[in-house]
This record gives sequence, structure tokens and C-alpha cells, in this order.
Amino acid sequence: MFAWLFAQLTRTTSWKHAAATGGAFGFGNFITGIWWLYISMHVYGEMAAPLAGGALVLFCLYLSIYPAFSAGLWSLCAGHARNGKAVDARPFSPTWHGAFAFASAWAVGEWLRGTVLTGFPWLASGYAQVDGPLAGYASIVGVYGIGWVLALVAALVVQAIVRAREGGGGHGRLRDNGGGNGRAAAGAGAAPRASRVAAPALAALAALALGPLLALVPWTVPANAPLTVRLLQGNVKQDIKFEEAGIKAAIEMYQKMITEKPADLVVTPETAIAVLIQELPEPFARAVRNFSDATDTAVLFGAVGGTVTADGRIVDYTNSLYGVTPHSRDIYRYDKHHLVPFGEFIPWGFHWFVDLMKMPLGDFARGAPVQQPFIVRNQPVMADVCYEDIFGEEIAATIRDNPVSPGVLVNVTNLAWFGDTIALDQHLQIARMRSLETGRPMLRATNTGMTAAIDAQGRVIGRLKPFTIGSLDVRIEGTAGRTPYVTSGNATVLALSLLLLAFGFAFGPGLRRRG
Repeated sequence: MFAWLFAQLTRTTSWKHAAATGGAFGFGNFITGIWWLYISMHVYGEMAAPLAGGALVLFCLYLSIYPAFSAGLWSLCAGHARNGKAVDARPFSPTWHGAFAFASAWAVGEWLRGTVLTGFPWLASGYAQVDGPLAGYASIVGVYGIGWVLALVAALVVQAIVRAREGGGGHGRLRDNGGGNGRAAAGAGAAPRASRVAAPALAALAALALGPLLALVPWTVPANAPLTVRLLQGNVKQDIKFEEAGIKAAIEMYQKMITEKPADLVVTPETAIAVLIQELPEPFARAVRNFSDATDTAVLFGAVGGTVTADGRIVDYTNSLYGVTPHSRDIYRYDKHHLVPFGEFIPWGFHWFVDLMKMPLGDFARGAPVQQPFIVRNQPVMADVCYEDIFGEEIAATIRDNPVSPGVLVNVTNLAWFGDTIALDQHLQIARMRSLETGRPMLRATNTGMTAAIDAQGRVIGRLKPFTIGSLDVRIEGTAGRTPYVTSGNATVLALSLLLLAFGFAFGPGLRRRG
């Protein structure tokens, strides 16, 4: 698809035309990739179908601004006129300059989409390479860097194809003047023309070949003893999850699942216990504590946090995880930091939109960007909640900036909001990318799926069937050390992209006519 997009962009005649092409491509990508948001708004939020559909379209149009920006930026940098006029009447001929400008503009656009207005980097192009040849780049430049390489390869492939069709990039055809001079000239020029075709093709192959080689570099090493872990999946239906009867049934079920058999660590999904921690039923708390002490099992469960004021009021609600450590009365707590717009906080001016839905929405307090890990048998385990794991830079920061560097990552989530859709597979793919970027294993405990264990190389080593009640028993080995991505985050690909774009604007075709 990238090659097709770049081929279409080479046919545009102005930066506005290019931006429109990029925006149309983006809209098609988003409307087919995140259509499941409609389910959360209409089915569970009870928003009228036309309004839910309209909201989805508007959101996808907003997201399309970023690929439109990238395409327009590429056009300006690669030689199209800045005032909406074509530099010349001929189709754009792909060049090395244009290929690197395309990769850089695309990476900047994706980074902006994942940053502006709290960000929404879902469907970043690099995720398509989790099982592809470019996966090895993840530990160096992250998902946006993979997108950069992917865009470059696509542009180089188009460049090679176009040059081959144009006879190697020559300007016009040589004619035989009857004395054989034309044939001689053609023979003399065959090698240079062939090299003009082969060079971009070989560069694309080299970029693809480098990925598997980078994957062989051992950036991290095993650390501490392996952990036995049980990941719980309760499959609580979303339409009863926050009702009194559903909450009571879920607490009883999870109490039974947690205490079923011991492990080094037992993890429940996000808000598995959908009550304030101050209102946690005493039988549940006592059963979990006694089980933990008797079996040396650490337990990490999801609940709603809150702060009790001096006058007894509960304020600053949080989406939290609580950890019970064997033979210790200290309770671990992790508060979600990166909140979901409209789900956990209401953006200014959008209360009217939230009022159109019937959801347990509210303004939650944010946890600290970097919080301490949960220590399980000397292994630091770092938790994150729901879609926090789609922000690779933030996950890297929890490793880089933490006084106690985590060796294992844990994500708990509830995707029941989105039904039996591709959202579950997409989120698992995202989690695998985080393992590739950080060189850390990732454990996922979800309400409806995909509950899974991922090793430090991004491979799924166990998973539960979605929409079933079950427990996934796995043995996971933590790691220590830093990948280059953990050290520098997105700075590497951003610096490279901005430098190349600046170079392109300063020394590229600009407003000059293309020769």
C-alpha cells in the first residue's frame, strides 16, 4: 500500500493535490482500521446510530490530517511549487531526494498523530512489520522508525520501476543515424542506465536485509529467576460489568480464579474488581491475603482508586492496579497516567458529546509518568493499563527513568467495549512491538482477549481463546539492559527526519524546475 501511495503522489501536480491524496489514503486506512469505535459508542454507549457513525467519520477525518500533512510536506520538499502551482507539466520522476523526503515526512506525520491532543498512534504503519523483515529495527528506532524504513523502501521500489519503464532514466530515446552511431551510443549508455535502475532496487533490498541482522543483536540479557505467572480472563460482558449484579458476580468469580492455584504472580484484567478500593469486600480482601501468604503468590488486581480527604470524602478517582505481596502488609499501587479522552477524562468543550452516551464516564486523576515497579521474587514488574502500551516512548521512559529498571512488562486491559473485532488482534500486535522495542517480555491480562504472554523477542508464547473464561499459565524470563530505543526513544528517528527535510528544503529542487 505504501508503494501505491507513493506512486499516486508522484502523479500529483501541487502540494495541495498531494495533501488531498495523502488525506484520502489516510481516511480509507482509518475508517477500515478503527471502525470498531462505532461499537463502543452505539452498542454500549447507546448513542444513536447516525450520531455514532458521524462521530466515527469526523474522528477519521481528523486523523487523516496527519497523512495529508506528510504528503503535502513531501511535495514541498521534493520539488513541487509552494503556491499550489506545478513546477512543470511533466509527471514527477521519483528521485533519491524524493524517497528520503517521503520517509522523513511520513515519520514526522505519524509522530505528530501520536503526540498532538494526547495522541492516537493506533495503526502506525510500523506495526505491520511485527512479523516482517523490518522488525529488527524496532530496538533501534521504534515503531515510527520502522515506518520510516518502510516508506523509504516503498519509494525506492517505485523509483526503480519508473526508471525501468523510462529506459533507466534517460531523457528521450536514442536514434540510429544509419551509421551505427546510435547503436554504439546506446551500448555505451546501457550500463549507466542499468545502474540507475539497479541502485534504488539494491538499496531497498539492503534495507530489508538489515532488519533480520539487527534482530540478532542481544541488546538485553536474562535477569533474575524466571517467574511462573497466571493471567486471568474473566470474560465479563460489558453491558453488566458496572451494574451491581455484574460487579458482585465478577468479584466472586475472580476470588475463585485467583485462589485456584499458586504461582509467583497472578494478574487480573483492568478494573476486574469494579469498585473503589475503599469499598473492596472484606471476604475478597481476606481470601486474597490469606492465599498470598499461604502460597507465596503475589497478586496484581485492577480496581478503582481514590484518595480519602480529612473530612472523609473520596476524591481523585484513578484507574489503578493493586499488588499484594506475600507476608507483607504494604500494598503496591499503580495509577494509570495516559488517560483515554472521553472515557477517562472529558476534553474541554465536549461535555455535550459525552451527554449523548450512557457510559460510566468521568474525569479521573492521572498517575505519575514514571512509577515504581511491583517487585515479585526480586524481579521488577512494570504495569500499564489499557491503551497506555500504544505509546512506545512512554513505555521506554518507564524503563529508562526508573531507579529500579523493570525486567518484565504487564498490560491489563478491557477491550469488551469494542466487541469481537479486529481491535483485539491489533492491540496484541501493538504489545508485541513494545517487547521488540524494549527487549522486555510483556504479559497481557484482558477481560475478553487477547490474554497472552510475549517473550522479549516479540513472540507470542501463549494465549487464551478470546471471549472465554480462563487462566493462562506461563513461565516468563525477565531481562536487563537497554536497547537503543529505550535510551533515546523517538528522538533518533525525529532528528534524522527533520535533518533530512531541512537538507531537502535547503539544497533540494525547491521552486526550481526539475530537469
